[in-house]
Amino acid sequence: MRTIDLSHTIKDGMPVFPGTETPSIENVFTHEMHGFQEHRLTLFSHVGTHVDAPAHMIKGALTLDQMSTDRFIGPGVCINCTAKNSQNPTITIDDLIPYESEISESDFVILNSGWYKNWGKNEYFTHYPALTPEAARWLVDFDLKGVGVDVISIDSAELSGYEIHNILLEQNILAIENLNSLHLLPEDGFIFSCLPLKYDQADGSPVRAIAIY
Repeated sequence: MRTIDLSHTIKDGMPVFPGTETPSIENVFTHEMHGFQEHRLTLFSHVGTHVDAPAHMIKGALTLDQMSTDRFIGPGVCINCTAKNSQNPTITIDDLIPYESEISESDFVILNSGWYKNWGKNEYFTHYPALTPEAARWLVDFDLKGVGVDVISIDSAELSGYEIHNILLEQNILAIENLNSLHLLPEDGFIFSCLPLKYDQADGSPVRAIAIY
């Protein structure tokens, strides 16, 4: 069994969604002074590579801690969206249809736009590839557990509101954002895992997303 790490490292000064704060990682106890090392972590629930719960957008909906662990792992398919760019950022039904048979056999759809290569740059936050509402509604007709993207949000930065979030989360389909290194995913399928922290009323959580093959 082999694994591929699809996560960004959480650290001080890392890119975060505009309006939130970067994590603070404080070395509180040290080997030199205390004989052991321990850090204090201060961070938002949607920092770095993370998963969105339905409760992130929908009042009274499921939180991550209410969901069984099997909701966060299953067969995945990676859809090549690297032809998309800032001039042509929309991911349409036509881009998804060639993968229809693979999607029907998968729990997770991972959209590889290649945008993760802009991590740490200003352009990461704007004009990134994103699903159209029609494409998102087409995906919810499949029995999916989640849709993953290598961008800051599953919704376009250029459109107001959170329509794509709501289309997916209303059907209890998780949104996994800020994935990394998607070019390493095998074409012949893999098991995707995005287990979150189990904290009370979890609207979202950083994850160590991996592919197993």
